[in-house]
Amino acid sequence: MIIGFELNGEQVTVETTLSMRLLDIVRNDFGLTGTKEGCSEGECGACIVFLDGKVVNSCMVPMSNVVGRSVVTIEGFSETERYKQIEAAFRNAGAVQCGFCIPGMIMAVEGILRLNKPLTDEVIKEGLSGNICRCTGYQSIYEAVRHLGEEVWQDVQ
Repeated sequence: MIIGFELNGEQVTVETTLSMRLLDIVRNDFGLTGTKEGCSEGECGACIVFLDGKVVNSCMVPMSNVVGRSVVTIEGFSETERYKQIEAAFRNAGAVQCGFCIPGMIMAVEGILRLNKPLTDEVIKEGLSGNICRCTGYQSIYEAVRHLGEEVWQDVQ
């Protein structure tokens, strides 16, 4: 079956089944390997993408739920100014080690920022609770998001 949807701002089609996972399509059919497979159960956050602007675990999304919708991967998001802010915050806080989880973490951070709430420790921890990092110990990631929150809220005021 031919399925059409928007991927990183471009209209695309792919021949697949409705039960195929979005994760497999973006990686295998479109070569967008920033979206990672970690757990295959929607628990680790390595496969996060935006589906119509909302954070989803692409390993849990069948292509039947993607028809006619908009998908943004880390590759598409990396073209934005907000990505550059998040990337700088992570770099400045030393929040990157092996890098496997970072694309999903960055997408989750953007999901938190889209809530338009002050970035309290509770909001940050809840927003990142679906992401697993085996290297950083989370503190540097929380620090990066706190600092980013200060910058974003200064820009708003």
